[in-house]
Amino acid sequence: MVTTTDDERTNPAARLGFQPGQVVQEIGYDDDADHELRTAIEEITGQGLVDEDYDDVADVVLLWFRDDDGDLTDALVDAIGLLEDGGIIWMLTPKTGRDGYIEPSDISEAAQTAGLSQTKSVAVAKNWVGARLVAPKR
Repeated sequence: MVTTTDDERTNPAARLGFQPGQVVQEIGYDDDADHELRTAIEEITGQGLVDEDYDDVADVVLLWFRDDDGDLTDALVDAIGLLEDGGIIWMLTPKTGRDGYIEPSDISEAAQTAGLSQTKSVAVAKNWVGARLVAPKR
């Protein structure tokens, strides 16, 4: 039996598995990003999100990606290079029917081409869905 803590029900970042002390690098931030989720991640990790200019590896890459943001496979390959071995990528895309929506099959294909495995897909915010992507061990 799987139990859900109160934190996991009320804090979207807990539901996504963020942990205290993790370095979370955010890529693709724009005004449409979900600020409640960003704040929740900072509360759980105990530190601010680092931006695209961060020059060390991260435990998690938070990739906001919309249909008109360019080549998804290239973005994923770039994100892999920013990760600590065993790190994960949370790729956040607009939900069905929202501006910038990306077909799940396109996400799956880009992830596979980039050498990633998609382990889960969940609604993470009012307008965003997240795909948890992991790289093979190096």
